[in-house]
Amino acid sequence: MFHLVVRVVVTALALILAANVVPGISISSFGVALIAALVLGILNVLVKPVLFILTLPITILTLGLFTFVINAFVFWLVSGLLTSVSITGFSVKGFVPALLGSLIVTAVSTVTHKVLG
Repeated sequence: MFHLVVRVVVTALALILAANVVPGISISSFGVALIAALVLGILNVLVKPVLFILTLPITILTLGLFTFVINAFVFWLVSGLLTSVSITGFSVKGFVPALLGSLIVTAVSTVTHKVLG
């Protein structure tokens, strides 16, 4: 349980970093970042594998690079879902910010989890 909480907090901090670095991504508070991190984790578990299987021919054709597009779509989807349930404060304005934001969140999360074990 503690490991899960640490992962969510690290992802929330990575989202805040992405919002500070990438124009087009905004987060209003740490609480909203925590909610976005939870939703991102849930979508990564439930939706991303389905998208990966559905786009497997394209992913193979592009030698795996299409996975970046899937990550960006899931990142962008989090913003849309939170807005649709009236949780304001996290927005991603376009595909390029979603792509850059997902790269930053993935890199920070991966490095942090490797360091912490």
